This record gives sequence, structure tokens and C-alpha cells, in this order.
Amino acid sequence: MKLVFATNNRHKLQEVRDILGERVEVLSLKDIDCNDEIPETGTTLEENALIKARWVKEKYGYNCFADDTGLEVEALGGAPGVYSARYAGEECDSQANMLKLLENLTGKSNRNAQFRTVIALIIENKEILFDGVVKGVISEKKMGDAGFGYDPIFIPDGYGMSFAQMESTLKNSISHRYRATEKLNDYINNNI
Repeated sequence: MKLVFATNNRHKLQEVRDILGERVEVLSLKDIDCNDEIPETGTTLEENALIKARWVKEKYGYNCFADDTGLEVEALGGAPGVYSARYAGEECDSQANMLKLLENLTGKSNRNAQFRTVIALIIENKEILFDGVVKGVISEKKMGDAGFGYDPIFIPDGYGMSFAQMESTLKNSISHRYRATEKLNDYINNNI
């Protein structure tokens, strides 16, 4: 079975391929020659995931899924949330986003946060949403070199290390994306 994952992020692509295994051939946007800059104009993770999945389905005709992920920090009213990838500005990178977040948490004792992923699946014109959440705290400083995004400053509950300090197999087994992708996997295995 082939499904297009509406991403070119190689980290996310490998993570999802590992979880879904050999039963599903997961293609990237590059694999289907989609070089479109898909707009993410939604105000929620759900809206953005659906926008991307609908784009691929409508323009390329493939059964597909898309995700959107946000880091939601309690002391910041859920920010950066849907704006996590561009928290420090449109042209900024992960480093700038992390620095802005750490700066905005200066002096705050509540560092509770959660990563949340929403996956929108469109298969045979049916739309289904799956979500995954991992709770934790934001560290005082960057820790570790692995992972991507906010991984160096996010410590999941029950672990004394950041996502960026974990081996990928451990991180992938507890992450928000894993939890959402497992729900997607269960749906595929039980309904298709």
C-alpha cells in the first residue's frame, strides 16, 4: 500500500517510515515531484494538517496524510503552539526558536509543556484525524545534539534527559509523533 506523507522533512519521514513498517510504502512530496510551497494558514494544528493533506489529494490524487506539530507551553498560554516552526519569525531556524522560547521563560517557575502532533489522513476521500501528546518540561538550557526542532530543551515526563539526549529508538517509542502515528497505523491495520 502506498501513502504520501505531505512532508520533505527527512527526520519526520524516517520516523514515520520506521513506525509504519513495510506494510505501507510512505512517499514524500519529493517522491511525487511535488515542489509546491503548501500554505499553512490554519490557526490550529488540525486545520494545518488538513490543509496539507487536502492539497496533495486534490492536486496529485494520492491517498495521503499530513501532520502538524506544536510545542505548547503552559506559562506562555499554549505558545508557540501552531506557530512553533516560525516562533522567532518566518526566516528563523530551530536555534532562534529555542532561544526565543528560553528567553520568554526567563524567571518563570512553571516550565510545564507538551508536544502535540495531529495527523490528517485522507484515504478514498474519507478524512480522519489522529493525535498524539507527550507531556514534559522545558529545560533551562539546551541539552544534547540529536533530534531536531525543540528536542534539546524538552524533557519528557519520567525521563531525566531531553529528547536530544535520547537514542532515536527511545525517543521514537515515546514521542508525540509516535503516538499519533501508532493511531494511524492501528486504523490502517484494522480498516484497510
